[in-house]
Parts: sequence; C-alpha cells; structure tokens
Amino acid sequence: MKWPLLRAALLYVAGVLLGSAVHASVYLLLALSFAVVGTALAWARLRPSLLLGVMLLAGWTNYTLQTAVISPHDLRRILSGDPQLATIRGVIAETPSLRVFELGETPVWRTLARIEVSAVRLDKQQWQPGSGRIAVATPGTLTNLFGGQEVEVFGVVAYPKGPIAEGTFDYRAFLAEQRVYYRLKADSEQDWTIIRSPRVAPLADRFRTWARGVLARGLPAEDESLRLEWALTLGWKTALDEESSEPFIRAATYHIFAVDGLRMAIVFGILFGLLRACNVPRAICGLGLLPLIWFYVALTGWPASAIRATVMLSIIIIGWALKRPSNLINSLLAAALIILVWEPQQLFQAGFQLSFLVVLCMILLLPPLIGFLRRLHELASAAHPGIARVPLLGLLYNLLFPDPLLPVSRRVHWPGFLRVPLIYCGDLFLASFAAWIGSIPLVAYYFNIVTPVSTPANIVAVPLCALVLVSNLGSLLLISWFPAAAELFNHAGWFLMECIRLTSVWFADWPKAWFYVPAPSLLTTSLYYGVLFAWVTGWLSKPAFRPVKIGALCLAAAVWGATLLPDLLTTRITIFPANGGLIVYADARGTRNDLLIDAGNTNAVQFVTKPVLRAHGVNALQNLALSHGDIKHVGGARVLSEIFPARRVWASNLRFRSTAYRRLLQDFETAPGLLGRLSRTDHLGPWQVLHPEQTDRYPRADDGALVLRGDINGTRLLLLSDLGRAGQEALLERTADLRADILVTGLPSTGEPIRDRLLDAIQPRVIIVGDSEFPASERARPPLRERLAKRHIPVIYTRDTGAATIELRGRGCKIRTMSGMALRSRQPLPEPPPARRD
Repeated sequence: MKWPLLRAALLYVAGVLLGSAVHASVYLLLALSFAVVGTALAWARLRPSLLLGVMLLAGWTNYTLQTAVISPHDLRRILSGDPQLATIRGVIAETPSLRVFELGETPVWRTLARIEVSAVRLDKQQWQPGSGRIAVATPGTLTNLFGGQEVEVFGVVAYPKGPIAEGTFDYRAFLAEQRVYYRLKADSEQDWTIIRSPRVAPLADRFRTWARGVLARGLPAEDESLRLEWALTLGWKTALDEESSEPFIRAATYHIFAVDGLRMAIVFGILFGLLRACNVPRAICGLGLLPLIWFYVALTGWPASAIRATVMLSIIIIGWALKRPSNLINSLLAAALIILVWEPQQLFQAGFQLSFLVVLCMILLLPPLIGFLRRLHELASAAHPGIARVPLLGLLYNLLFPDPLLPVSRRVHWPGFLRVPLIYCGDLFLASFAAWIGSIPLVAYYFNIVTPVSTPANIVAVPLCALVLVSNLGSLLLISWFPAAAELFNHAGWFLMECIRLTSVWFADWPKAWFYVPAPSLLTTSLYYGVLFAWVTGWLSKPAFRPVKIGALCLAAAVWGATLLPDLLTTRITIFPANGGLIVYADARGTRNDLLIDAGNTNAVQFVTKPVLRAHGVNALQNLALSHGDIKHVGGARVLSEIFPARRVWASNLRFRSTAYRRLLQDFETAPGLLGRLSRTDHLGPWQVLHPEQTDRYPRADDGALVLRGDINGTRLLLLSDLGRAGQEALLERTADLRADILVTGLPSTGEPIRDRLLDAIQPRVIIVGDSEFPASERARPPLRERLAKRHIPVIYTRDTGAATIELRGRGCKIRTMSGMALRSRQPLPEPPPARRD
C-alpha cells in the first residue's frame, strides 16, 4: 500500500470522533478493547480485520479516558458551575500570560493563569481534595508568578462564559478542548498567596526575559516592530493585540507568529545549513539536530503548535539520518497519530486541523500544479509557436520546470545569482498557493475570512521572516563575545520586521485582498476537501466508473444547492447586547435592505459588533441607523464604519444634548449623501418609523429613541430600543394599531420599559428584552421580570440566553438563542381592531 498508515490514522480519528459523540462507560470500552485484542492474537484469520477494529476502539477509549469523570475528586463532581466563592490550591501549570485590550482609549491589562488543582475550599466550608485544571483571570499585571509555584487563589468560580452571539469568541469551548472546565475570577493580586516557590523561574521564562533585552539592545525605543520581533522569535503573544494583528490576518501572514511548521522548518534550515557547511556527517548532523530543535521548543514554552511541527520534523530527520526512503504523507500521518495518542482533544483544535490539512494539501497539490503549468505551456506553445521563443518566458519556464528526460548538459543554465532566487520564488509561489487552496474552508470556518492576497503576500513575508530569525539568532549568539555585531543584527532584524509589517498593511489594502464570509457548513467543507483530494490523487480522472463519478458529483452539487437555498430565502434578525447597548442586525434577503441599528461603544465594536457582522459575512453596511444620542448605543459607530464602510447612515431628526453624538453626526455629514434623517411615517426598506415626530422635544435621550415596525412575510416586529416613559405615551397616542408578534425592547436609563398600557396595545406573542450582564444598571430588575411573567407569554432576556436570532422564512417564524432555546410559530395575525380616532 502506498500509504500504509492512512487506514490506521483514519480509523483512530473516527474513534476519537465517536468518543466525542457517544459517551460510553470507560470500563466497558477498556474491556471491549482487551477482548478484541485478545481475539486478534488468537484468531489469525480474522486478525487483519480485528486490528482495524482495535484502532477504532483505541481512539474511542483514549478520548473517553481523558475526558470522562473518573476520579471522585474531579472538579466536575465538586463544583456546580454556578458562580460561587471558592479558594483553590494547586500548582501553576505554566507561567501566566498577559493580555491587553482597549477600554475606550485606556489600555487594560489582565493576567491569565492555569492551575493544576490539588484542593478546594468552597465558601465557609472545609478543604477537600480536588483534581483538574482551572483557568484564573486577574485584573492587572502579576509579574511575581511563574510555572511550578504552589499557590492559593480566592475568587468566584463558575463555568467559563460561552459566546454572547454567533461569531464572538467561545471561551468555554476553547478551554474545554484543553480539559479546563471552570474559570476563577480573582479581584486583584491580594487574592493570590504563594505557598511554595522554586528558587528560580523556569528556563523558558528566564530565556525569554533575557532574549527580549538582548534583541532590544542598541534600538532607540520599544515600538511595535520590536514587540512583533519578540512574538516571532520567542513566541511572546502579548504583542499580538487586536490592532496589531488585524493587518496580518487580512494579508494571511499572521501564521508567521505561530511556532508552527514554517518556523520550525526555518530554524531547522538555519541549523542544518551551519552543520553541513562544517562538513558534519549525515548521521551525526541528523541526530545532533534533534536535541537542538527540541531545545528551541522548550525555550519558547512548549506551545502545542511547536510540538506538532517538531514531532513531524523529528520523524523526517530520523528517516533522513538513517538513510531510509521517505514518504512525506506517511510521516505526516505518523506525527498525527503520535499527537492524538498523547492528546486526542487536539483533533478539535483549529491549529491541529490547519497544520495537518495544509501540509497534506501542499504535498498532494504541488505535483498536479507543476504538471498543469507544464501542460499549459505546451498547449500555448502548440497554439502559438512564438511563445516558446520568447526569451524571458521560455527560459524562466525551462528553469523552473526542466524536462526530466533532457540531459543536464542541455538544460538552461542561468547565472547563480539569478537562478537560485528565481527557483526559490517559483517554489514559494506554488507552495503558498497550494497552502491557500488547502486552508480556504478552515480559515473561513474559524476566522470568517477569505484572503485571495495570501499568495503574493507570503512570497514577501516568508523569506523576510527567515531573515528576521537569522538576524535574531545571530544577535543571541553573538551578544556575549561580540556585542557590536549583535547590535548590528538587532537593527537588521528590526528593519526586516518593519518591512513585514508595512508590506502586510500594503497587501491588506489591495482591492478585494480579503473579504468576510459566513462560516461554511460541515457539508460544504466535506465536499470541498472530498472533490479536492479526489482530483489531486487522480481518482476523478481515471476512466473506471466515470458515469458513476459524474453522477455522484452532480448529486452532491444538487444536495449542496438544496441546503443553501433556504438560507437565501430567509430573513434573519439578530438581537444582542453589547456593554449596555442593544444592537439589532436585520439580514434581509439580498443585501439592499440589510440594516444595523446601533453599534455599541468603541469597546463593544471590537469584541461584539465586529465579530457578529463578520460571522454574517458583512463587508459593507447597507444601512446603519443610530437610534438615539446614548453613547452606549452609538459611541463606536465611527470606528465601525471604518471597518465596515456604511453606504447610508440614518439618524433621528431630533437634536440630542450629547456632545459626542453631535460630533459623530458632524463627521458623517462631511461625506456627501452619507447621512440621512428619519422621523415618524418615514420608511426604511420594510421598516416604518413610528417615533419620534420631527417636532418632538424630550429632556431625556431615551424618550426620543427611534421606534421601527416591520412586517416581514406576515410576521410583525416592533423594535422599541430604550424607549422611555414619555416616548411610550407619545407612541400610544399617535399609533392606532401597535400590535406585533415579536416585541424587542431595551432598558431605559430611568423608569420601566414597555409599561402595561403599551403592552396591552402591542399584544406580543414573544418579548425579547435586550439586557446585559455589565454594567449592573443594564440588567432586567426583578419587578420587571415578575410583571412580564404574569403575561404568560415567552420572554427572552439576552443576559440569560445570549443573542436571540429571529428567522423568517415563508409564513413561518423561528426564534433561537445562544443558550439553545427555540420557539416556532406559523399562526397568522388576528384581524386588527377598528382605527382609533386621535
């Protein structure tokens, strides 16, 4: 068999997937596994088939062993998941990391740590043994903590927060993939007590602290490029904040900051070149490189991506040193099996999937791509013989893709200073293109972005990345005995890093260089990779069963189209809270009537509004409506319009006292035709403005909030925003028929939302209250909950359920929330009452 490990790897992966879907008793699985192994040893005729079953059971059993609740002291037996005061004792698993984010214009630091728990004390109870990991978050920078210390931490322990809306970060799932199921929030450094501490910090910490100082030596100041150098060379993730990372994500060059296969290949190439230049024998060179590259992984803190890459690299190096025939796909499968045996949960991590699928696609795609270019050149030469005689084109092609049957003496020989760079650039172009093709569905799923600029951007970034590593390694090696040369390397590394940063920004600014897309479905991703692998392996081109293959492709395309059609005919309205502001995004059929109501403040834009719009595949806002002059609702509108350019911005005709709101409207007015005004009886697509009137004057901004009513496919929706008491009274007096199936409301700063008289007029079937956890003033109070509960109709509080999404298709309506709640309705509206005289 060409790839003998393929079947074993697929069966083991299938077992891991089965374990994640079917929760069986670990003791039953162990007994079944031993029984199958014993039967295979005793029954030679069925041994090949039984060994396949052993691989399936091995994946299932291993996953269950590592995730099941076995120990009586498991934290999942002790902690309920609801917020409760607790003190935990344990050992810091790895040195805490620092994260920074912007709160308005102020940087806010937070320390994140993971503790291997040995004991737990719940509030006012005795200590009891505990087993498991807990993630601890503490405001500020705690610089006296490092891995290996035994500590006690007091705080509030609970389940990690799930995503507030589709597209926002799922912290709970992220931690669960690493077997961390609880999060403890400590208020300050005073809640930490160090019980026992090693004499010195871990080697990786000491090295990174020393290396940061070395790489900064001779440079005038610590700036963004220097911090990016630290991230690239040392794996220092603190430098990669939202603002710094964005250009690299859009240019698809962000991967250079991960200690992954590319970084390890560059480090290996540098060390290999040095050893071979010194005429070190092959076996000694290979065996000597293994401890060196693993030592580099240890210095970077043992990140999972580096371990994955180094395992595969070690397999290849051992085979090369022992002069064994190499098979890259078998080496890749062996590395995947070793990693999944060690930690099967990595199968569900984005880094693992991207690492192995991209490398696999590069291995499989490069030969067909080279063959395709060769056939294309032959066809072009046959159709237009003059093409073959074009000096530059013909010579370049023959240099990059020489005829393997042509003697070396008859091949094209260019000068070395041109030949090597041209061959390198050609190989890099094809490798980058193959990597991009292999990563499109996964990048779209995890990051909601497609980057056509990836190939040209990486042709520049990858060699510059290698040069930065060479400069930084040179500086670290020379600092002790040749400081002047080390400083020279530091300046070279800074300049090269600045080139990477500026070129990534430049590539990201190309037209259509990147665009956001909704996450593809599992069916879409499976069909993409299935067709891709069938093509690159030659299965599609084989004449055997060709009619069956064509029929299968047509059927798959029909099924895929049938699954997409309902989405194209559905209007989705998403309601989500953002730091006290209620935001509504209406994604109508097509794009013309898409509408975003409010943006949230600047902090909410970065962490909530932007991810939500990106998950919807929004690249430009058709309509942005500003409900009223409350900074919690509209403070980040300018920042949002820079990320998602707004074609029209709509605001109320009322004047609000907020200086920030007025300045915001003045900024929008500078662009001709951008800002429009709305008042009662105006229409915005399917939405009608019910409030306010142009002549209204209110002392409170909430009373002048825009009220919109929409009738979509027979379902009426009423959006009240934070309408206050005076605004509610005006709405009642001016509108004869306020009835709606679904009522969406925020919380006014003073007074009660949706007073009883207004509720009697609306007669909603479902109420969605846009409240949020923080600030505390934006939480729905108990009197409101009790009053609405007496109505005996479903009430959704976004603080409890996360975002609520209304799906309108045909005459049906479905409401689902992030917590899993789902409501469906197909009942028509009752006849409206007679019009009331004002």
